[in-house]
Amino acid sequence: MNKERIGHTNEISEEERVKIIENSSRTLARSVFFSVIIMIISFAPVLFLTGQEKKLFSPLVLTKTFSLIGAAILAITVSPMLTRSFMKGKLIPESRNPVSNFFVTIYRPVARWCLKFRKTVLLICFAIIIGSIPLVMNLGTEFMPPLDEGSLLLMPVTLPDVSNSEAKRITQLQDKIIKNFPEVENVLGKAGRAYTATDNAPISMIETIIVLKPKKYWRDGMTKEKLIKEMNESVQIPGVVVGWTQPIINRINMLSTGIRTDVGVKIYGKNLDSIYQISRKVEASLKGINGLEDLYVEQLTGGKYLDIKIRRKDAKRYGLNIDDVNMVIESALGGMILSNTVEGRERFNISLRLAQEYRNDLDEIRRIPVQSMKYGVLPLSAVADIKVTEGPPMINSENAMLRGTVLFNVRGRDMGSVVNEAKDKIEKAFKQLPQGYYINWSGQYENQVRAQQRLKIIIPIVMLIIGFILYMTFHSLKEVLVVFVSIPVALMGGVYSLYFYHVNFSVAVAVGFIALFGVAVETGVLMIAYMNDTIRKMVLEKGNSREAIQLDALKETILFGATQRVRPLLMTVLANIIGLIPVMASTGTGSDVMKPIAIPFVFGLITSTLFVLVVLPVVFNLLKEWELKKYGKLIVLEIDE
Repeated sequence: MNKERIGHTNEISEEERVKIIENSSRTLARSVFFSVIIMIISFAPVLFLTGQEKKLFSPLVLTKTFSLIGAAILAITVSPMLTRSFMKGKLIPESRNPVSNFFVTIYRPVARWCLKFRKTVLLICFAIIIGSIPLVMNLGTEFMPPLDEGSLLLMPVTLPDVSNSEAKRITQLQDKIIKNFPEVENVLGKAGRAYTATDNAPISMIETIIVLKPKKYWRDGMTKEKLIKEMNESVQIPGVVVGWTQPIINRINMLSTGIRTDVGVKIYGKNLDSIYQISRKVEASLKGINGLEDLYVEQLTGGKYLDIKIRRKDAKRYGLNIDDVNMVIESALGGMILSNTVEGRERFNISLRLAQEYRNDLDEIRRIPVQSMKYGVLPLSAVADIKVTEGPPMINSENAMLRGTVLFNVRGRDMGSVVNEAKDKIEKAFKQLPQGYYINWSGQYENQVRAQQRLKIIIPIVMLIIGFILYMTFHSLKEVLVVFVSIPVALMGGVYSLYFYHVNFSVAVAVGFIALFGVAVETGVLMIAYMNDTIRKMVLEKGNSREAIQLDALKETILFGATQRVRPLLMTVLANIIGLIPVMASTGTGSDVMKPIAIPFVFGLITSTLFVLVVLPVVFNLLKEWELKKYGKLIVLEIDE
C-alpha cells in the first residue's frame, strides 16, 4: 500500500479548507443523521410494551434514545465547527495510520477475493442463514429470564380443613429439615395470612422464605436446581403438595395475574362442582410432561362450615323468634360489642363471646344456653340443628364468573415448550367443554403471549418506517433492499449465540435483537454512503458510460470505498462490544436479565460487521454491474445535505 505524504493546512487557503470540510460533512451528514434516527426508531417497539416488561426496559431505551438524539444533533452541528477550529497543522493521511494499516492489510486481500468469487461468497452466506433455521425452530421461549434473587420461597399447600396446630407442626417440621442444608442461612415460615385485607391466603397455605448463603459457601458442584431437587425430596409429607418459587417473582405473579406459580390454567364456569371435575381432568392430562413441576389443583371443596339451622316450630313453641336465637348465636360465637375504650388517639371495641374451648367443641355449642320467657334456660340444640358441613373453602370469581385453577411451575425446560405440550394434551382430553365453560392460560405465560402479540404488530410498522427513512436517504429502492439484507445476517449471529449459550428467547432477548437491528442498519447505510462517494468520484473522473467504465475498475473503486470504511466501522463495533464486556462477564444479581440482552447483540454485531465488510461490497458490486449492463451507466445516489 503506497503511503501518501503528510500534508499541511498551510498548503491551501482558508476558504478552500473550509470548503473541503463543508463538502465532507455534507457527504456523510445525511447518512449519519438518518442512521442515528433509524437506531432511535428501532427501539420504539420496547416503548410500546405494557406491564412489567415496559417498566423494566423503558428506562434503558429512553436513556439511549436521548443520548442518540444528542449525538445526532452534535454530529451535524458541532462536529464540523470543531473540525474547522482544531483540524489545523499536519494532515496525516489514512495510509500512515499504523492501526488502520494493520486492519486494511488484513481486509484488502479478503475483500478482493470475495469480489472475485462473488457467487461462492453469496452461497456460503446463504448456507449459513439456512443453517440457522433449525436452531430458530427449536429455540425455547419464556417471558423473562429467571432472576436469581438469592433466596427461595417454599409454598406447601395442604387440605383446606387442616387445623391450626397441624399447620404449625408441618411448618416447623419442614423448616427444621431445610435448615439442616449447609447452603441455607435462615428459614422463616408462616401459615395463613397476615393481618391485612390484601392477603387472602387460607391457613392451608404455608409460605417459607429460605435465605441462601453466598455461592462460595455451597458444596462443590452444587447448583440452585440441584439444591431445589434435594430439598423437594426431603420435605415431602403425605397430604401436602410442595411448590418452589422465589419471593419477589411470586409477589409479582400474584399481583399481576392472580397466579402464585409460573403458569396456571384457569377454568371458568357456572358451577363449582363442575369446575372442580374439569380441573381434576386437566391435572390428570398434564401429569408426565417433562419440565412440568409442582402440579396442584386449587381446592374447591373440603372446607368445613358450622351449619346452624333454626327449627321455627320449636322456637315458636318456646316463645322465641328467629332474632332471639340469632342474637344468642352471634353473641356466643361471633362476639357482641358491649362498649369501646379510648386510648390516646386510638379507639377499640370491647366484645364478649364464649371462650375458645367452648367454641371449638360441637357438643359445647349445642349446650349454649338460650333464655326463654316461659320455660327458662334452654340448650341451643332444643331449637336448632347444629352440624358440620362441607363446602368450598374459598370462592374465586373473575369477569363475573366462578373460577378454578390448576397450577404448576416449569423447571429444567423452557416455558413455551411445556405450555405448548400441555395445550396439546388438554385439547386431546377435552374435545368440547360444557356450554358456559372455557379455559384460559395465565401466569408468566400470559405475559409472554401479551408481549409477543404486541411486538408482532409494532415491529413490522417500525420496519416500514425505517424503510421509508432509508428511501428518503438514498432515493433508491434497490439500496434500501440491500441494507435490509444485512438484518437476517445480523439476526443469524444472535441465533447461533443463543444456541451455544443455551439461552431461551424472551422479552430481554427481543430487546437485544431490537438494539442489534438498529446498529446493523446503521453500519449498512454508512458503508453504502462510502462506496457511493467513491463511485461518484470515479464517474466525475472517467465519465459515466459503459465504454468509459471497466468492470475491473468498478471492482477496485468499490474495494477502495469499502477499505475507507474499515477503521470507522471497527471503531463503532469495538466500542459497542467493549462497552458490553462487563455485562457479559458479570455474575452477580441482575446478570441473569442483562446477559440475554448482551449475548445476541454482541455476536449479532460481529456477524453483521463481517457481512458489511465482506458481503455487502459483493452485493453492491453486482448491483452496479447490473445497472451498467441494463442502463449503460451507473446510477449514482444523490445523498444531499
